[in-house]
Order: sequence, then C-alpha cells, then structure tokens
Amino acid sequence: MKLAWITGAGGLIGNYLVQVAPQFAPQWRVRALTRGDFDLLDFATVGREFERDRPQLVIHCAAVTTVAGAQANPARARQMNVEVTKLLAELAAGIQLVFFSTDLVYDGRQGNYAETDAPNPLHLYGETKAAAEEIVLRNPRHLVVRTSLNAGVSRAGNRSFNEQLRLALEAEPGTVLFTDEFRCPIPAVETARAVWELANKSRAGLFHVAGAERLSRWQIGQCLVKRRPELAAKIKPGSARDFPGPPRALDTSLNIARAQGILSAPLPGLTGWLAANPDEAF
Repeated sequence: MKLAWITGAGGLIGNYLVQVAPQFAPQWRVRALTRGDFDLLDFATVGREFERDRPQLVIHCAAVTTVAGAQANPARARQMNVEVTKLLAELAAGIQLVFFSTDLVYDGRQGNYAETDAPNPLHLYGETKAAAEEIVLRNPRHLVVRTSLNAGVSRAGNRSFNEQLRLALEAEPGTVLFTDEFRCPIPAVETARAVWELANKSRAGLFHVAGAERLSRWQIGQCLVKRRPELAAKIKPGSARDFPGPPRALDTSLNIARAQGILSAPLPGLTGWLAANPDEAF
C-alpha cells in the first residue's frame, strides 16, 4: 500500500482524516504523525524520517491554528506555519503535498471569496498562512485547501469551534456572539472526505473547501444551543464593530463552486448537516 503522512494527526481535521481514511482512501496506509512521533521543528529528524518512510503523499495539518495563538508567540507561528511548510514542500517536491490554509487570509470586506481573489490578511495568523500558500503553490503537484470554521469532536476536547464555543459559554455566561461577522462553517468529517477525494484525484492548485452556508457567529451559536438548550440563555447578540480588540475580518465567506464541481458529493451547509445527522456529536 502507498504511504501517506498526516501531520497534526492529533488535531481536529488531522484526526478526522485518519478516522475516515479506511472508507475514503482504502488504498493508502496512513502514518498519523503527532508530537509524540517527532518535533516538526527538528528539521534534521523530519528529513531522516521522510527519507526512511518515503511517503507518496503528505497531508500537512500541523500548525499554529488561531489568531490568538499566533499573536501570543509570533516567532513560533512563523516557524510552524511557514518554515515547517517550506521544509515539507521541499521534501515532497516530487510527490503530492496537501496544505491547509484558512479563510482568514482575506480581509473580510467582500465576502463570497473565490480562489482568484487576492489575499489581504489583517493579522499575523493570516499572514503566515498566506506566505505558506505561496511556497506550496510554486510546485504544480501541490494542493492548498482553504477552509473555514470546522465542527466536530477533537481528541483534546477544545479544537473545534463548537467545542470552543461551548467551553466559553460554560465559563462565562453572557458571551456576545456577533451578528455581523460571517464564516462558512463545515463539519470536519466533511472536510476530511473532500480532501481525500481531491488527493485521490491528484488535484493541485488552490481549492476552497468550506460549508455551503454563510452564517454569522450569532447564527452559529443558535445551531449549538439547539443541541444544548441549557446554554441558550448564556449567549447574546452583538456587533463586531464594537469589539475593543484588533480589527476583525467581517465576512470571509468562501465561494466553493470550484470544489463542488469536482467532488462526487456536495459540501453541506452546517444547519442542513446537523438536521440530517441528529445523532452526530456537536
């Protein structure tokens, strides 16, 4: 069997990629890489492991994945998001590499962004992802997947947006959810399914893989409290324009037409998926 590396396999999307591989990628033998295997910042070890394994596919999920995390440690964010990606892209020069990016490479002034729209990140996290995209896309074999908020159940219990929101509401009643900040949330299992299909079809270049529905933070919160009604009284609507912190990208909704035209099953909207999967954890 061909060998696929999945970095960041302990994270949300990486873990789902491993879980669904037997169903959507049975021809691949997966090595699920976490920090317990080796440190991606130890470039010499990464190179030795790559030479030993000689994988035929690398799906690179490991990263500093939040705006706050990048702001807290800019040097680490650049190392993980840019330098590690550069190393893996060089090692995988002759094979396919899949790199995960974010809708937050955009400034949010337009919404419904297509792959041809130029990035203009507002913060360091988006800057590191945009820089890594450029590196990956220099190789015509390589694939960049821009995604949005991903829902699901993570091994750590705090990696998905629904887990983070639930924890915030449990800790701080009266949490404000913005009615004027929009994303395209998607279940991580659907992201994993789509990425395996794109990889199996040897697609390269840039694809938006996100939910088919544009939702505000407030609307996303309403989806959560339908499953957890005990939290309904703990949220209240507000405006991102009143947020005292740094500027926020108000509408980073993604146009997914390009991916939809290739995938065998449509990318779902969050509310429709939840209605169709009432027993799935959320």
